[in-house]
Amino acid sequence: MCKRAYFFAPVIIVLITVLQFLIIPAYSATRMPAFSLENVKTGEEVASDTFAGKSLLITFFATWCPPCIQEIPNLIEVQNEFGPKKFSVVALSVDQGGSTLVKKLVEKKKINYPVMMADSRVTSDFGGVYGIPTSFLVNSRGNVVKKYTGYIPHSVLIKDIKQVLQ
Repeated sequence: MCKRAYFFAPVIIVLITVLQFLIIPAYSATRMPAFSLENVKTGEEVASDTFAGKSLLITFFATWCPPCIQEIPNLIEVQNEFGPKKFSVVALSVDQGGSTLVKKLVEKKKINYPVMMADSRVTSDFGGVYGIPTSFLVNSRGNVVKKYTGYIPHSVLIKDIKQVLQ
């Protein structure tokens, strides 16, 4: 029985990997959900159509999430590099304690991209955000072209953004 387990484990891993490649292209035709959320710096509502014509990296995060905090310097760098090229990082906090704690993080880390408070509707509309960080790369036509679950290596992010901006 142990020999069967050793045989089936790699087969299952290969099948899961193949299925991921079959599922990922489905995102290329998925429209980014519309939203209107509170900006943590200003308290004003920001609508998704504010970003019309821009490519975006929508990232769901929380102040208590170590990988989310680890990503912030990379996201600041990405915003600096690609912001002038019709691109923006847009962070959506899933923190439950309100915007005060998130605003403190934005100020402490000197975050240079929009940060808003996510609600259950927007997490659901994005297909359910079950772990953080979870990010979505959106092209300038408003279509989600890639989903990232977990920390995104900087080199991967740069390569994918350059591809979307072509």
